Amino acid sequence: MSTRRRRGLSSQESDLWAFATRDVTPLKRRRRKTAVKTVEIAPADEPLLEKPAKPVVMAKAVPAKPKALALPPIAPIDKHERRQVVRGTRAIDARIDLHGMRQAEAHGALRGFLALAQIRGYAMVLVITGKGAGGEGLFSADQRGVLRRVVPQWLRMPDLRPLVLGFEEAHQGHGGAGALYVRLRRLKRLPPP
Repeated sequence: MSTRRRRGLSSQESDLWAFATRDVTPLKRRRRKTAVKTVEIAPADEPLLEKPAKPVVMAKAVPAKPKALALPPIAPIDKHERRQVVRGTRAIDARIDLHGMRQAEAHGALRGFLALAQIRGYAMVLVITGKGAGGEGLFSADQRGVLRRVVPQWLRMPDLRPLVLGFEEAHQGHGGAGALYVRLRRLKRLPPP
């Protein structure tokens, strides 16, 4: 890498630069702590008195570090509400079936579904993951029920935490281990302007 010598500005360029930046104030200034002497002006018949210098401390503006937004906690669905859903006295507002989807497709579908459900004001939804392939067969034990295993992990992830208040395995009548009740957070409404 070669080092080049910078040429200085000509007088015309310096004048042009001064004209262009005449109204510009710097964003950051370095402020130094300085001691300032205070001098009183005495009448003509009294000698000048010099007060001892007191250091002037300038407050340094330190930019605030952006606080990491705390993710809302996931809370389990309370027993009373779960009992109402199981008995049918409280309706499930919507449901999504992720059977047969690949993980990427299912994650996108779940995210879109939960966001739309929250916008519509739904409180409780059912997410059907399926139980996976049963028995000993083509799949080993760790490959069966991939969505059943990863959907709870997705619901805890930062992109879905603002939507999800809590979740729990569904009752046998709603799919049992192959489904989840998901309680949604209320969408915060902004006050009118």
